[in-house]
Amino acid sequence: MYSIMYKSEIILLIMTCYKYKNKTEIQRQSWLKELPENMIFYHVLGDKDKCKGNKYLFDENNHILYVATNDDYNSLPHKVIQSFEAVSKQYDYKYIFKTDDDQMLVRSNFFVEFTKLLSQKKDYHYGGNSISVEDHISSYHNFHSCLPKDLLLKKTVYCNGRFYFLSKDAVEYIVSFTEQIKKHYIEDHAIGLYLDDRFKGKHMLSFDTHKHFHDDDWDGTKKIFID
Repeated sequence: MYSIMYKSEIILLIMTCYKYKNKTEIQRQSWLKELPENMIFYHVLGDKDKCKGNKYLFDENNHILYVATNDDYNSLPHKVIQSFEAVSKQYDYKYIFKTDDDQMLVRSNFFVEFTKLLSQKKDYHYGGNSISVEDHISSYHNFHSCLPKDLLLKKTVYCNGRFYFLSKDAVEYIVSFTEQIKKHYIEDHAIGLYLDDRFKGKHMLSFDTHKHFHDDDWDGTKKIFID
């Protein structure tokens, strides 16, 4: 049986996989050094062997969270919801922030300012770059050929996976749908689809994440701005 072991106000989960270790190192050597004291980060890897029959394993020394999932793109929804469940069972926290291994900060003080905003506006449960969609067939197959060509995305409002946050209450609600979410292909859409409307509306903070994060090209030409 799992029990609460750690405490941190905000947990930043960064989705990655073994073949992109170089990307995580770039993050570690740049903006991850600038996180505020009330945050801790983990790079999340899918590794059933490391977990040894458990659902997850925290490597505190190296800031890695291993989850018992496959480590491929199609398993991303399972990887994300399993990491949320891991944090819920092992941490006393207020928010989970989620982003990806290809993201770099535009300004290094984003998290300092953003955590201050959340401490002042305590009624936000979900937020990021919000997208409203009707039922439609996804075009993501054009970008990720491993995805089905006839993938139906149902009507919902969700936050783009570049960066979004969930309150503890929202996380505890969404992990109750772990079995359903892990069967999906598009992680950010699945989170929004199963998250109850009571965590959206006036309790949802919508902002343009492109102003704060960019996809790094990994050629050394892009730099973060230091305020």
